[in-house]
Formats: sequence, structure tokens, C-alpha cells
Amino acid sequence: QVHLVESGGGLVQPGGSLRLSCAASGSSFGFDLMGWYRQAPGKERELVAQITYGGVTNYADSVKGRFTISNGNANTVYLQMNSLKPEDTAVYYCHVRTMIPSTRYWGQGTQVTVSS
Repeated sequence: QVHLVESGGGLVQPGGSLRLSCAASGSSFGFDLMGWYRQAPGKERELVAQITYGGVTNYADSVKGRFTISNGNANTVYLQMNSLKPEDTAVYYCHVRTMIPSTRYWGQGTQVTVSS
């Protein structure tokens, strides 16, 4: 049973920084894709950033140059968010894909609020 533990959300002023963490466990063969999505009120869930097992990254245009995704080890993913804007306010969801079988899992979500 895959289990995801997210942490690091909160309230921050515009221009501030936050770091999200997601620790994944429960996959015998590991994870080939890890990342973060977000969903603001009244909007669809959207990809923020993702990283493959080999370290290839992909970012939404809206966060390029401000957010950095990394994996500390094979089962942990981080999202460093700098220069935060009010439009970054959303619930952020950790997302992983197991290698075998290829199955996607979601975290419970962590709230990020950017407001003065």
C-alpha cells in the first residue's frame, strides 16, 4: 500500500518562500515519477512540477524560474517555492507513479496561502 506524507504548507506574504516535502513509501519497485499539482478554488487541478527517477524535470510556465523541484532520495520529493505570488494560493498535492505496476497515487494535499 503506497503511502504519501506531505508537509510544508502554510501562510506566507507575497515575495516569500515555502518548501514542500513529500515522503513516499510502500512500493516494492520504487517510483519513476514524482511531482506536485495544485488546485485553486473554482479551478481545475494543474501540474506544477514533476521529476523523473533519472532527474528530468518539467515545470508549469507560471512557476518557471521561481519554483525548484528535487528529490532528496528515491522516495522523497521537494518543491522549493520562491517569490510567491497571491495567484500561487492553492491546495498542493503530491503525486507519484509506481514503476511496477504503473499506478498513480495522490497525497491528501497541503494548503499554501500567499497573502499580505
